[in-house]
Amino acid sequence: MPKLIDLTLTYREGMRGVRFETARTIEKDGWNAKTLHIYSHAGTHMDAPMHFNVNDKTIDKMPLENCMGNARVVNLEGIPPKTLITVKDLKEKADHVQPGDSLILHTGWSHYLNSDLYRDGLPRISDELAHWCCEKKIKMLGVEPPSVADVNNIQEVTRIHKLLLEGGVTIIEGLCNLDELVEEKVLLVALPLKIFDGDGAPARVIAIEGADSIPSGS
Repeated sequence: MPKLIDLTLTYREGMRGVRFETARTIEKDGWNAKTLHIYSHAGTHMDAPMHFNVNDKTIDKMPLENCMGNARVVNLEGIPPKTLITVKDLKEKADHVQPGDSLILHTGWSHYLNSDLYRDGLPRISDELAHWCCEKKIKMLGVEPPSVADVNNIQEVTRIHKLLLEGGVTIIEGLCNLDELVEEKVLLVALPLKIFDGDGAPARVIAIEGADSIPSGS
């Protein structure tokens, strides 16, 4: 029987880029409701090409087939802070990747969520790995840190995002619960909020183990 693993951070009051307001209450209005103020790249989210003006494709125009597919899980637990992740770090997984596959990089970084290290010491995608992902036609690249690049280095952030987005790689950042994954190959589903003209959006991301694969080129 397929097993579903939720890879999505819970949006909480006080999370960076997240603020809630009470809009209605049972006592006053007859129902409970909140007004949500959420930065488009807070928590678990997907980047649209328009995020870095790669093209005019906004999050509401992301094809659904770009949001699901077969993914290979790469275990990089124990990786030191600020490491540049290279193709060599993928080890034998690099040889098994097929065009249209996705990659999930399990670094364990989500455990640092409430510390300065989460943003300031994150392991990053190297230029080499970014180019390789494009050459291999990787569909989705999922990472645990809040970014694929050093958020304190605008040149690096811009360069790596542009390399991946121009190469057709869908970027998913802020994953969690990757230590619950057992299989090395899963079905990855990442559905962003359909925000008009959005540069990115929070996404509900799940991995399905034991599911029938879908064609890697779909």
